[in-house]
Amino acid sequence: MRRLSFLLLLLAAAPLWARDNTTWIEVRSPHFTVVTDAGEKQGRHILDQFEHMRLVFQVLFPKMNVDPAAPTMVMAVRNQKEFRELEPAAYLAKGQLNLAGYFLREPDKNDVLVRLDVEGEHPYATVYHEYTHLEIGEATEWLPLWLNEGLAEFFQNTEFDGNTARLGEPSRDDLLFLQQNRLIPLETLFRVDANSPYYHEEQKGTVFYAESWALTHYLETTDVMQHTDRVARYAQMVGEHEDPVVAAEAAFGDLKKLQVILDGYTSRGAYTYFKLNTPPMNENAVTAEPITTPQADAIRADFLASLGRTADARVLLATVLQEDPNNLLAHETMGFLAFREGKHDEAKKWYAQAVTQLPGALLFRDPLHDGRDDRQ
Repeated sequence: MRRLSFLLLLLAAAPLWARDNTTWIEVRSPHFTVVTDAGEKQGRHILDQFEHMRLVFQVLFPKMNVDPAAPTMVMAVRNQKEFRELEPAAYLAKGQLNLAGYFLREPDKNDVLVRLDVEGEHPYATVYHEYTHLEIGEATEWLPLWLNEGLAEFFQNTEFDGNTARLGEPSRDDLLFLQQNRLIPLETLFRVDANSPYYHEEQKGTVFYAESWALTHYLETTDVMQHTDRVARYAQMVGEHEDPVVAAEAAFGDLKKLQVILDGYTSRGAYTYFKLNTPPMNENAVTAEPITTPQADAIRADFLASLGRTADARVLLATVLQEDPNNLLAHETMGFLAFREGKHDEAKKWYAQAVTQLPGALLFRDPLHDGRDDRQ
């Protein structure tokens, strides 16, 4: 569980957001819920991108259930300012990576945060990147970070032309950056974890993501062309608790030779990508309706609570409950915060109030129900 220092919590007590007259829209399909302040057209378009990628994974892995048991909530905000109001506190400091999306998997739900002002050759890269993390699922708990992010980078450049998907297209920006900067030694790359500066600092993090893409792209495409299974073998070994460097040497061979190959791979002028036919989408299953500002703020506060930005969540929840005293999600999130702080009697009160707002229903998460906190 991410832990913030006491000082950081005090600094976070002042709300970063500004309330305005924004209209919020909730767009739903059987698989996703998108909440956005960018209008219904944009909300439907973002949901379409998630549905397209769902079909890609459904075709790639026909024997796998691509739909997670927990619901998926996508918060799509208009710009960087709104994104920073909700992103993890670790990225707010100067010199940290400038994120365009974030995925948070929990036992009871999946949260996705995306910015809509990102431009470039692949405008929906953030959507596809975060969806890949969703599909990787529980493997994120043991999969080495370079491969987790490398796979997400591999799929993020997907392009759609009707019912045809092009997978594995390169990113010119990543290639240019790798050609102008020294690559991370592979032994270091394989050991990068969530606490590493390579995962947070802007300069090092940019190299990490770009190199993770390049190595994953090389291994995936050569596995297909040479009918090998090096990536699957490596993943199996680290899943069995093998050291990531030892597993890499066993699966990929001499790492010094691989480093030389990777250096040359990033200087190529052409790259292999794949075409995939997908079935048509069921657009009739999509609905859209406006939601109130307190409803949207309750969703934002719940996201902040999940991230550990407790003080910010409480400030926003206070505003929600003042404007909408019967807001179910706000009561539920207050209960979760109280439980996480060990205030069980207070948590029971908030959960009891939440239950009264939805008679006969079971809350998706109630740590008091089974005596444990599921948000890790």
